[in-house]
Amino acid sequence: MRTTDGVLAFVVSRLLVAVVTLGVLSVVVFWATEVLPGDAVGVLSGSDATEAERAAVRDALGLDRPAPERYLDWIGGALRGDLGVSMVSGRPVDEILLPRLVNTLVLVGTAVVLIAVVSVTIGLLAGMRANRALDRVLSSATMGLIATPDFLLATLLLTVFATMLGVLPAVSLVPLGDFAWQHVELLVLPTAALVLGGLGGTTRLVRSSVISVVRSPYIENARLNGARGLHLALAHVLPNALGPGVQALAIMAAGLLGGGIVVETLFNYPGIGFELTQAVATRDVPVVAGLSLALSACTLVILLLGDLTARLLGGRARRGDGE
Repeated sequence: MRTTDGVLAFVVSRLLVAVVTLGVLSVVVFWATEVLPGDAVGVLSGSDATEAERAAVRDALGLDRPAPERYLDWIGGALRGDLGVSMVSGRPVDEILLPRLVNTLVLVGTAVVLIAVVSVTIGLLAGMRANRALDRVLSSATMGLIATPDFLLATLLLTVFATMLGVLPAVSLVPLGDFAWQHVELLVLPTAALVLGGLGGTTRLVRSSVISVVRSPYIENARLNGARGLHLALAHVLPNALGPGVQALAIMAAGLLGGGIVVETLFNYPGIGFELTQAVATRDVPVVAGLSLALSACTLVILLLGDLTARLLGGRARRGDGE
């Protein structure tokens, strides 16, 4: 009962922190859109418009009102599920957001699953053989990935598989009305770029966690009881090392959600990051604010789930140690 109460109190406290954080982020997002150079008026009215025509467009868009008043209108609508209307296309922001967010979650979700499998496998192998030849080779490879910028990794993938070999499309042009998962070949290169970008750091954190667990009295006791090799690694080391690994994976997933903008833009992948760059270019404030707020909310949810999962795994691991 105490465990359940502790988990519930943990979730409630984290939710309250998330709500406050999201409120602060909403102010930051709105302020950031205010300081963007130019506005949608210049895009809509054209470069040869007169000052009177620009003023008329600004009045029609409501940009002549004070910023605090516009913020309250915007955040009030967001709380009701209404993120406003695009200044450029005239479409509701949530109508623009939903398919783009789904495509991004498919891309990031696929990458996270692959990173989880590969990083746990490599981190476990390296940690169980710390400072040996295999560990040195794997550690050098992961350090190389960490040191290589994401855009360079993506460019190398494009050069090899799209330009030189021609086996995969260079851009991820999803047909209008379709979702990304309906065209798997379009996901391969963007997913590979995200996996390579996030694999190094996660693997090293799993390795460090495994090394810490291997040196614990619990593992020494398991060895004395006859646990060896694969059984020792999977039944005793891995369950106790997963907590920090899950938190590292959650942080990495949250980073990919926002940091994937570079990859989405490079591959023209129709995700939320690519749409956000287009909205910034046209100074479409409602779209920029709505997409940014959605990204922030998704990031907070991922971090909360990561902390909760790590807490539950840590509790189970401690009970297992006691047994």
